[in-house]
Amino acid sequence: MKMASRMTGRRDARQQIQDGPQLDVRVVRSNKVFKTHKGGKTASWSVLVVVGDNKGMVGVGLGKARGIPDAIRKAEEAARKAMFKVPMIGDTIPHEVNAKCGTAHVLLRPASPGTGVKAGSAVRACLEAAGIHNVLAKSMGSRNAVNMAYATIEAFKALSVPERAAELRGLEIGELVPWLAKARKEEADAAH
Repeated sequence: MKMASRMTGRRDARQQIQDGPQLDVRVVRSNKVFKTHKGGKTASWSVLVVVGDNKGMVGVGLGKARGIPDAIRKAEEAARKAMFKVPMIGDTIPHEVNAKCGTAHVLLRPASPGTGVKAGSAVRACLEAAGIHNVLAKSMGSRNAVNMAYATIEAFKALSVPERAAELRGLEIGELVPWLAKARKEEADAAH
């Protein structure tokens, strides 16, 4: 009888761990790297992971380890620590933005509903993990997945909500962005 109660206690503990926030974890790139030593070459893995909740929170992490599972775990932990909120209007971004990381250059433009995510590889993974469903993206410069992911994150950090811009300029929000009231109302209706 004691054994059964102890088993249910373990099962409950496992369920509590899984009941936390469900995050979308995407492995964008894995790279096998070698380090040459006196005795020969040592292989390890470098993994880039994007983590998001599909509701505006996103983070990117890089993990390195001898085995792929350990590298993915390290990258996921780094991405979770680096998560931040992306400003959105409905399911798109508030305005056009350019960003660079190294030689990778990413351009993001808002799109009308029904457009979808027009982006490739690492940029798409970041956008989908953040929960952005209508956006146009263009990658210029380097196509390196790591730099493109970090450039996309820089673009997210450069975004600002129209309310903040109106406040800085000393204008009413209706003067700056007349259509925003309707968009925010639709957003609130969709949440209920």
